[in-house]
Amino acid sequence: MRSTRYISIVGCHAEGEVGDIIIGGVRDVPAKTMKDKLLHFREHGEDLRHLLLNEPRGRLEMSAVLILPPCDPRADAGFIVMASGDWSPMSGSNTICTTTVMLETGMIPMKEPVTEVRYDTAAGLVKVEARCEQGKCKTVSIDNVPALVYGLDLPVDVPGIGTVKVDIAFGGRWYAFVDASSLGLGVASEHASQIVDLGGRVKAAAAQVYNPVHPEIAEFHGIDNISVTEPLGDAGDDGRIAKQAMVIKPGRLDRSSCGTGSSARLAVLHARGQIKTGETVRFRSMIGTDFVCRVRGETKVGDINAVLPTIQGRGWITSYKQIVLDPEDPFPTGYRLN
Repeated sequence: MRSTRYISIVGCHAEGEVGDIIIGGVRDVPAKTMKDKLLHFREHGEDLRHLLLNEPRGRLEMSAVLILPPCDPRADAGFIVMASGDWSPMSGSNTICTTTVMLETGMIPMKEPVTEVRYDTAAGLVKVEARCEQGKCKTVSIDNVPALVYGLDLPVDVPGIGTVKVDIAFGGRWYAFVDASSLGLGVASEHASQIVDLGGRVKAAAAQVYNPVHPEIAEFHGIDNISVTEPLGDAGDDGRIAKQAMVIKPGRLDRSSCGTGSSARLAVLHARGQIKTGETVRFRSMIGTDFVCRVRGETKVGDINAVLPTIQGRGWITSYKQIVLDPEDPFPTGYRLN
């Protein structure tokens, strides 16, 4: 076969959000930390990200995960995430996809009823607990990195909309949160295009005014994405439910309720006194799938109060495929029309 690239991938989705897992065809890079590996690929690996996530091989509404040897000796594996907008230090849905693939393909031995895995990520060490049954990874619970609040009820003047209030918090990335009612919307599929448009405008305006910086990892700064939310509901048979639609780079909707965004929202709700440590919340996506989330504890990041979020969801393998690049292909890094 005449190819300049030959990349082996296992396709997967977590609660509807696609995360393709790269299991071969990309070399590791020398680095002391996973953050350094991410920064290396961010500088030197854009052709790879575009090859996999742009048309005709990929699409805007997906991510890809590169599994790498860990730098942290406590970890079983390391990974970095290629999103359609950039390289991500951490992703909840992609952690679920990675775990599902690694266990169900035997890359990490599956132990029933529970398999514990530790990942080295650019955001820190992440512990995962997978509930397994008859060779299937049924659920994945992620003990995510600490989540913290930058500010609550921060005013933002948005051209064409007016002044709205946002909350800003970190859950592996920096997120802004705006109430859907302030945009005249509900979190429903029929409002999808409006949520992307208006949410993107709020995020752009907020990013001009506020520049949150992680107190321990200075490279993690600036608002990455925005969540358009509905209020937290009262307790029912399925617990407390809160709908949210995450608008992520470069301007699309996360199909899941977004693991790192859910982690950040836990920090916001906890700071407001709306949830207690140990209380379970279901964050519901635009397509009706849930991440089951809770604050498992409290901590500090530097001098800032933070919470320890746990996110649970499900993943399903969808394909086994090879991505190739013909040396005469006119689109070696793909293309985008939207």
